[in-house]
Amino acid sequence: MKKISFLLMLAFTISGLRQAEAFKAASSTTGSLERLSDKLYSAIKERAGVKLAVMEFPYTDNRKSEGPLVIQERLTTVFAQKKNVSLIERGLLKKIMEELKLQRSGAVDQQKATELGIMLGADFLVLGTLNDLKDGKTEINSRIVEVKTGQIVSASSAVVEKTWKDVLNSGGGKDYADKALVQLAVLLDVSNSMDGLINQARGYIWKIVNELSASEKNGNSPMIEVALYEYGNGGLDREKGYLRQVTPFTMDLDKVSRELFNLKTNGGEEYCGWVIKEAVNGLKWSRKDDVYKAIFIAGNESFAQGASKVNFEEAVTLAKSKGIFVNTIFCGPRQQGVATKWKQGAELAEGDYSNIDQDARVIQIAAPQDDKIEELNARMNSNYVPYGSRGSQKLREKKEMDSMSMGAGKSVAAERAAYNALAPAAQVSQSEWDLVSAMETGKVKADAIDKEKLPEEMREMSREELKKYLDEKLRERESIKNEIISLQQARNKYISEMEKKEGQSNTLDKAIINSVRNQAKKKGYKFKEQK
Repeated sequence: MKKISFLLMLAFTISGLRQAEAFKAASSTTGSLERLSDKLYSAIKERAGVKLAVMEFPYTDNRKSEGPLVIQERLTTVFAQKKNVSLIERGLLKKIMEELKLQRSGAVDQQKATELGIMLGADFLVLGTLNDLKDGKTEINSRIVEVKTGQIVSASSAVVEKTWKDVLNSGGGKDYADKALVQLAVLLDVSNSMDGLINQARGYIWKIVNELSASEKNGNSPMIEVALYEYGNGGLDREKGYLRQVTPFTMDLDKVSRELFNLKTNGGEEYCGWVIKEAVNGLKWSRKDDVYKAIFIAGNESFAQGASKVNFEEAVTLAKSKGIFVNTIFCGPRQQGVATKWKQGAELAEGDYSNIDQDARVIQIAAPQDDKIEELNARMNSNYVPYGSRGSQKLREKKEMDSMSMGAGKSVAAERAAYNALAPAAQVSQSEWDLVSAMETGKVKADAIDKEKLPEEMREMSREELKKYLDEKLRERESIKNEIISLQQARNKYISEMEKKEGQSNTLDKAIINSVRNQAKKKGYKFKEQK
């Protein structure tokens, strides 16, 4: 009995200590938030009848977490105690944001802030971000934005105890929080007769991803991950199916494009079932049901080849069980592809079957906007600020890809420049090595820049000089992007008109884009209607 009593007393003591620690952490957080709110409130406390909307505070790395909602709720409670302030109810805020197709984050530009404020009847928005530090603490950076002008009227920061949990990624790959996600695996036959197919992939990759980038879901452009496999390469291991994962899923589309330029044909057996199975099992596919996941496999031999090793029906059925569309592209006459089971393979996973002429040349439509976009791309190269150990190398690689793309044609270079300047996925990828992109995405804050990671000529700058320099870079970046947006819209219209005049070619880009538009719509993605 004495032993049992001792254990019970020990359990109660531990429980009490844990509750005390939790109370202490909560009290510390509340005190920090009160001080933060006081600083923010100081700019508006003299105004009568202020209507305030407190937004969720996203993580700078866009992770899925309870934190954004927890901080929103706690700050709402703190601001509710301030005089002359009335708060917008969170349910109404959520409803209006959905109507405006806004993501639940602090990334609200002046136009959207004005729209949101008008619909809510709010005078000011409380925005901010979270960034985890060491020892279980989280940094909060917050600001109050006036709806009428879009100007920041006050800003403050605080460090609080992290009393919430991050939400584990439900899929095998990265979690981009509320952002839409697209995952594409491209499987290319590289046997001796497939030079034309590889050329088309090189020429059309940017056109394809730009089509996806122009779509939207829940008000957001999607993050795009692309993986690349080669199969039918006689120089690869026979026991491993003559296939190779060239790149895993990546948002660095320059890397994918570079690998396409490096691909060489080399005749071997073409095991479609085997490469599909490898792609299904070897890539980190999201498990989320609303993510658009698709495999595109192109080749010109029987789809059933290698059935004794891996049965294509089993491989495609495996893909379907994970919510992955399998789209088959036969390089040759349509009926021949049907007879050699390419159509059957697509139908097993609710995918599309199409046929193309792999020897058709990549159509280069020279648009009046191409030269100006090329000029802006050169200006963008001067706007990057290499950051970290790989910064300078990645910038050199980007410039090398500029030359490769121009070698493929002005149209290819223009599509690539538009994607790298405008696509959210490109911006996130570039934030790994470019300080300007890292600041745009919130990955790096101006007051937390590690000078040792800067180019040598910038390390001697004072904090004030560095801030002024980077502010100018950010303004220049925004200006370049706005010009490219305008030019790309006009360019797309011109090319669409020219394609109608010249007729639709039976090429890889058409096969993939048609499938992408039809299938992504089933997952809630929206595209501009083709005219």
